[in-house]
Amino acid sequence: MTTAHAIADTRHFVRAARQQGRRIGFVPTMGALHQGHLSLMERARRENDAVAISVFVNPTQFGPAEDFDAYPRDLDRDAALAEGVGVDLLFAPRAAAMYPDGATTYVDQAGPIVETLEGAHRPGHFRGVLTVCGKLFHIVEPDRAYFGQKDYQQVAAVAQMVRDLALPIAIVPCPIVREPDGLAMSSRNQHLDADARQQATCIHRGLQAAQACLDAGVSSAAALADVVRQTLLDAGHCTIDYVAIVHPQTLAPVDTVAEPAVALVAAHFGGTRLIDNHLLTPKG
Repeated sequence: MTTAHAIADTRHFVRAARQQGRRIGFVPTMGALHQGHLSLMERARRENDAVAISVFVNPTQFGPAEDFDAYPRDLDRDAALAEGVGVDLLFAPRAAAMYPDGATTYVDQAGPIVETLEGAHRPGHFRGVLTVCGKLFHIVEPDRAYFGQKDYQQVAAVAQMVRDLALPIAIVPCPIVREPDGLAMSSRNQHLDADARQQATCIHRGLQAAQACLDAGVSSAAALADVVRQTLLDAGHCTIDYVAIVHPQTLAPVDTVAEPAVALVAAHFGGTRLIDNHLLTPKG
């Protein structure tokens, strides 16, 4: 596996791969890799001739009161894990290379895909996400880019950017990978103490309870959201940012779940903010 810190070295790898007619699959990450990330790399390995990943804790997607400085970083561990699943290139750029002095160009987006939910609770977040993804896509020039669906709104925003800017990249959403007790795998899980870790399992339980109520004939989106919300509150020591049920493509709120809709949750446990989601699917 090649590890590159410079943009020029990454482009050299890409040019060589292209000259050999190789298709490139790309997994952008902020490091602190876990099995969810590795599942994306394994799929990229199956579907492409070469696999590139990035490890970059992107400062522009963090708000001033968020956990940028505390975000876990261990490049040696990440490199070993990536090499173990067959990654060919690990691109770990310096912040100064991605955002040189005087850089003032950003990718922005409007509409419910970015202005609600995470966008409402984390102003500027998607501006940072789309900007760094746009830069990485320009540098790596992948055929396919793989994203986990835990960050459902992020995947929708990136896919919209790719469509709007006619970028020649296929965005591949991949299923959420969960711990045995249902907690969605996340780099932030390592910040949870034992009590908060146990309490956090209520997110998945709440989403499953909403699906069970839908199966039993409850179709009101408000009622289903209340089921999720009450499950979180019953777990205790939880602060809820939102529980929402939205259209799977537009992310606009729905009143009735007569067709598949996405239930999304953001909540804090012991000071750690977690997100999760579930595609609510009516019977038949």
